[in-house]
Amino acid sequence: MKSRRQFITLTSWGLLGAAAAQAQTQNPSQPTPGAPPAFGTAPEVGPEVSTTTFAEAEKLMQFELTANERSVAAESWRRTMAALYERRTGPRKAELDAPLSPATIWNPVLPGMKAAPKLERFVRSNTDAGPLPSRDEEIAYSPVTRLSRWIEQRKLTSERLTQIYLKRIEQFDSKLRCIITLTRDLALSQAKKADQEIAAGKYRGPLHGIPWGGKDLLDTAGIPTTYGAEPYRNRVPAKNAAVVQRLHDAGAVLIAKLSLGALALNDIWFGGQTMNPWLLEEGASGSSAGPGAATAAGLVGFSIGSETGGSIIAPSMRCGVNGLRPTYGRVARTGAMTLCWSLDKLGPMARSVEDTALILKAISGPDAGDMASVPSRLDFDAHASVRGLRVGYFPQWMKEAPATDVDRAALETVKKAGMTPVEVSIPDWPYDSMLLILFAEGAAAFEELTLSGGLKQLKAQVPDAWPNVFRQSRFLSAVDFVQADRLRRKVANEMARVFSEVDLLLVPSLRDEMLTITNFTGHPSLTLRAGFVQVSEARSDWAPDPKNPLPKFSPPRRVPHGVTLIGRLFDEGTLCRAGIMLEKAFNVMGEHPPGF
Repeated sequence: MKSRRQFITLTSWGLLGAAAAQAQTQNPSQPTPGAPPAFGTAPEVGPEVSTTTFAEAEKLMQFELTANERSVAAESWRRTMAALYERRTGPRKAELDAPLSPATIWNPVLPGMKAAPKLERFVRSNTDAGPLPSRDEEIAYSPVTRLSRWIEQRKLTSERLTQIYLKRIEQFDSKLRCIITLTRDLALSQAKKADQEIAAGKYRGPLHGIPWGGKDLLDTAGIPTTYGAEPYRNRVPAKNAAVVQRLHDAGAVLIAKLSLGALALNDIWFGGQTMNPWLLEEGASGSSAGPGAATAAGLVGFSIGSETGGSIIAPSMRCGVNGLRPTYGRVARTGAMTLCWSLDKLGPMARSVEDTALILKAISGPDAGDMASVPSRLDFDAHASVRGLRVGYFPQWMKEAPATDVDRAALETVKKAGMTPVEVSIPDWPYDSMLLILFAEGAAAFEELTLSGGLKQLKAQVPDAWPNVFRQSRFLSAVDFVQADRLRRKVANEMARVFSEVDLLLVPSLRDEMLTITNFTGHPSLTLRAGFVQVSEARSDWAPDPKNPLPKFSPPRRVPHGVTLIGRLFDEGTLCRAGIMLEKAFNVMGEHPPGF
């Protein structure tokens, strides 16, 4: 028999249990045991939205709803979609550190494709560099192929060469605005060390003792790395970028951090606009403006630029230097500013084609800090024949702008060099649709700067500058991002078909479709001076501004013009081999910018 105490206790719990069961049955807000969570039942969050909100947003997305669909979407938005932004709006925010890359990595090598080449071989030219010139100017303009031989043979010291470039920087940078940070003390220290090592018989290779400049998005330990942008003027990294460290290990001498358009767009940075040494009334083009101008004006032995959508090709062409954009993934980007994880590439800019190959060999290779970097081979022989190489070209492109007589003459030179021109074609697809990926990744990379208002500090605030583009990109469609990514794969398949027919492509350097296509597919490119053209108006990367018309010239001005070769994935050796032959045939690299 139960005691009174036991009875009261058990009865109370029993009544409570019954009441709870009844409440659960009567209260639909309590889930049935074992019932899965239902989408659209979360508490409402975020600002109020209405059918008008959706009607206006439809104009941005170019996607129209019916009145009923609009009503359902507006009524349910705060329960179904608004919470997806919690990562940045809170209450539980999650910070994404700058080095953190997306989980999805672009691989330019398609399934079943074998990335060339089969061999790991590097044979540089054995041409005698000749006697050391008596004039410092002639030494300064010499390519690395000659500078390295003079240093190796101890006809020239690294310290003297460094002093030559320091003097030229002091003399000419005020006209060009291509130097953000001069690393004088480091350069002289590295040059002295190089001379001591070479004197002791410890020659590290063709870059040993050669002064170079790095685009100021490459981290340098204890030295400012500013991205050319006001918010980062006082940014001093603790470690070297992988490329910087590899050049230090090769014995190269870092003499300057070179200008770039702010956050790697065009040629305007917080110090002004970097100018083209061949035509001081126009910008050097971007975003590797500083590397282009400094290399063309003989202020450095070579430079390192970067490209996301044309930033090595454009300044190389305008400033008349050689720019090699490597295959995506060949050169690790650890410690370099990220604009677009699936597009950014680092590459050399120099005064001869072979120079770019020498530099590429030193900076190639994967690094754990860059998830997209991969091991690769480089098969380069400066003496190998180019006879029989199939060079594809687009007939219609050669007949219309931006192609010039220089581009058409280059195609004839291909024939004379023993290579075989082959007509190729690609479908007429909306290739610029892929730029959605660039804009979305760029806006993600600089989200904090956008949301904090830091973009307002940038000098360029025109509609086609990053501040406006990053803000607009907040309204791009995630669905269209995925579709753009699928189009990217479709384009990569098409380029694989083209390269099953040819070994190389010869294209007008600034042909918009090919700039977009090959940057998204990851194919390597080589831009080299092929001749000269006359221009009657200054050129600009920026959209026309009626309030600030570009300078006009009468008579027209003579400026260099470059063509671009596109190579197979990881086949920079063939690219450079063909470039060396064409460079000799063009025979136009001996001329330097007047006044420099």
